[in-house]
Amino acid sequence: MGEMWEYVRRGLWAVVDGGLATELERHGADLNDPLWSAKCLLTTPHLITKVHLDYLKAGADIIITASYQRLELQASVRATIQGFEAKGFSREEAEALLLKSVQIAIEARNIYYESCSDISCDGTDIGYERNMRNRPVLVAASIGSYGAYLADGSEYSGNYGEAVTLSVLKEFHRRRVQVLAQSGADLIAFETIPNKIEAQAYAEIMKEEDIKIPAWFSFSSKDGVNVANGDSIFDCAEIADSSKNVVAMGINCTAPHFIHGLIQSIKKVTDKPIVVYPNSGETYDATQKKWIKSEGVIDEDFVSYVSKWREAGASLFGGCCRTTPNTIRAISNILAEESVSLTPN
Repeated sequence: MGEMWEYVRRGLWAVVDGGLATELERHGADLNDPLWSAKCLLTTPHLITKVHLDYLKAGADIIITASYQRLELQASVRATIQGFEAKGFSREEAEALLLKSVQIAIEARNIYYESCSDISCDGTDIGYERNMRNRPVLVAASIGSYGAYLADGSEYSGNYGEAVTLSVLKEFHRRRVQVLAQSGADLIAFETIPNKIEAQAYAEIMKEEDIKIPAWFSFSSKDGVNVANGDSIFDCAEIADSSKNVVAMGINCTAPHFIHGLIQSIKKVTDKPIVVYPNSGETYDATQKKWIKSEGVIDEDFVSYVSKWREAGASLFGGCCRTTPNTIRAISNILAEESVSLTPN
């Protein structure tokens, strides 16, 4: 863990993986189930391993577990303890499935390392020396928002209602944080945080439970100015910056054209590394439960933003919903090309 963050702090960069559920479907997973892509933890865990490996081969340095499938999830029960219990699992079984999501990612990392144990793994997959067999790979245990569990669209708005107080959110998330903090993951990724109160809940849980594992906070935005519910990005970034566990913060599941301004705003609050992994730019219609492609960008257009994000101050880059290994390969290549061009002869 330390080697990776020292690398980032020196002004270099790292690559996060991309979308999960659509890749699982591409490999033949049947996700027609209330658990959506979390169903694969039960029925086809080898497909999750396959997707993790695809991203590692594409150049990802950080793979995110299937403990919350980011905003690609579409159905009524998500990969939370409460969600698994709603499907009839005991709490012990639910916790075991969360741990399994981390074990699968660690297994994928080990398989990748083993496959690169011979001289043939020389970086040719992505074209530059950064994909050498000895590069560090981190496993990030994903924790998603309360709104994702509700499945009423509030994961996209952050508007939980007056009944959902800070104490309610802390009670909802506490055990999942405890479990994943002891899972063997390298860090926790608190993803798609849509409002200030949920960020505060995470920060307080980590302090109260004396969580040792590092974390990042990643917020979502609909306008490129504030987080999803309209709370100030400055206020949210200040909460993240004040937590000793938070080693990076940033934005995910947000349209690419909003990212640059959000990076600039976050930089005014913190010196910690900034992580960005936007969605494809498509819009998810929670009523129809489908993606609207009219606003999406192809991989080449998506990657055209990366240099600007790096110039603005980001240092960890990846993709969220509807992005693919091709997206991640392109991101890795453009960053590697720039790094080579900046190296003195």
